[in-house]
Amino acid sequence: MSHLPSALIRPGEAVLLLRLAGPLQSWGTRSVFNRRETNAEPTKSGVIGLLAAACGVDRQDSLSELLPLRLGIRVDQPGTLLRDYHTVSDYRGRPLPQAGVNAKGMQKPTSPVKHTHVTTRYYLQDAVFLAAVAGPSALLSTLDEAVRAPAYPLALGRRSCPPTQPMSLGMREQTLEESLREEPWQSSRRAREQHATQLGRERGLDHPLYPSRIDRSATLEDTDGDDVLHDAPVSFDPHTRSFTSRRVRHTWLNIPTGFPRPDDESIGGTPDDAGHDPFALLGW
Repeated sequence: MSHLPSALIRPGEAVLLLRLAGPLQSWGTRSVFNRRETNAEPTKSGVIGLLAAACGVDRQDSLSELLPLRLGIRVDQPGTLLRDYHTVSDYRGRPLPQAGVNAKGMQKPTSPVKHTHVTTRYYLQDAVFLAAVAGPSALLSTLDEAVRAPAYPLALGRRSCPPTQPMSLGMREQTLEESLREEPWQSSRRAREQHATQLGRERGLDHPLYPSRIDRSATLEDTDGDDVLHDAPVSFDPHTRSFTSRRVRHTWLNIPTGFPRPDDESIGGTPDDAGHDPFALLGW
């Protein structure tokens, strides 16, 4: 149960936590034609699309139940950018179609005719995010069950990017921000050990230092937020595909690391950080 003031939690609402991790992820918002980019964090259209696929919602179906859901994203492991260069052609020697479709849903021919496309795709590799979806408890319970036994294969922004398990971490009776602040760090064991080793080196120690909490960046959907993202889906129908904007705020959250025997309860919060010296690494 939540320890927050009840006034901060909307009646009948809860939060569903999703761990978004996999070898590759790609969350594009402006990707068209032969260059497909990725954002540094999962988009709302990508997460809503994943939930819709889990429930068996087709592209032409209404998203009215899913659109009001609010989204928060915590970056547990940012990953690195991967550029995939390749060429595409029809093995039968036929001209290639373009991305656009006609009134019958068939891809239009390229004009002028092209036989080879040079395409570039961007991915995030080895990234881990924690997504918090806030909304009515009954709806989130249904989504939780759907994610655990999806109707369609799930993907992390693109069909070629399957997620690893477990994806659903269950529901929480907390606010969007509090659920992201209290959930333990979801980074891989290797990345967590590397962080502890680096932290020990920075403190002049000859062994890893295991903090109890660390700071991670997060993006929270907030009507009073000072930034705008154009990634909220209105329809996934290929003929009427459209998006709208939403307000968000960017912040840092001090989260538990989950290390079984932390060395320093104050790291990440703290008196130790107050003495930060940017020249210390140079030996001054």
